[in-house]
Amino acid sequence: MSAEAVADPFVHPALFYRDDEDYLAGTLPFVLDGLRAAEPVAVAVPGANLRLLRAALGRDGERVRFLDMAEAGRNPGRIIPAVLRDFADRHPGGRVRIIGEPIWAGRTAAEYGACVQHEALINLAFLGRAVTILCPYDTGGLDADALGDAWLTHPVVIEDGRERPSHGYAPQQAIAAHNEPLPPPAGIAVFSFDADRLPVARDFAVAAGERFGLTGQRLGDLALAVAELTTNSVVHGDGHGTVRVWARAGQVLCQVEDGGRLSDPLAGRRPAAPGQLGGRGLLMVHQVADLVRVHTGPDGTAIRFHLGR
Repeated sequence: MSAEAVADPFVHPALFYRDDEDYLAGTLPFVLDGLRAAEPVAVAVPGANLRLLRAALGRDGERVRFLDMAEAGRNPGRIIPAVLRDFADRHPGGRVRIIGEPIWAGRTAAEYGACVQHEALINLAFLGRAVTILCPYDTGGLDADALGDAWLTHPVVIEDGRERPSHGYAPQQAIAAHNEPLPPPAGIAVFSFDADRLPVARDFAVAAGERFGLTGQRLGDLALAVAELTTNSVVHGDGHGTVRVWARAGQVLCQVEDGGRLSDPLAGRRPAAPGQLGGRGLLMVHQVADLVRVHTGPDGTAIRFHLGR
């Protein structure tokens, strides 16, 4: 671990646990130590572990903010702005403690890459801040790749009560490894747009969403996300792009592509500043979608979002 990492007030350990007893041994003291130090504490973990920790805390839990990560963090791209930053930004001026568990055995293969990138981007999002984010990893339920990625994305790993620096810590490598191409299925109808055809692009996507079973709010979410992404393509890309919509495994997927390159790794993951007029497009897409995947490179950018029907 570099001298810069040691000096940084941000602390981001991974906690490897085997079972409920191991989980509580690693998380309960973390919460109680924070409460004794009068530090704000939040716990954002999937439902079963949330119930386990809440029960163990008893009355002390009344001073903790609890969030079910399976709901609040279903889309990994929403966790930094809507869970972690939302809590930390409400408590400026002192250290904040958060338990965040974004990766669990029920995650889909499509979600996994977004989860790894999220864990890597936490280090950039909180650089220089007095925040500690403890990330539990289930060694019995997760495969070796997931545990290996935890060493890449966390500067410190805690296992069997021992804290060890990660000599494999390389968050940029983790981000790049999951910047994966997003080839759409063959034979999918494609609509090309420019500045004059933005409303028609949105109508094209909405009509496809209706055919695939979206209604009500979900159809509105599709319209909003397509409008934001196509506008971004015109304003920040190369002035034009394409949109495709298809259905798979109970979800409707939409992909917008253009010739621009997305250079900011935290794009869409920063909370909007008070009074901010622009720059909310990808943030809004993360808020309404169940999953967002991005691939960017010299040849352009593809953004794919998923909506459950």
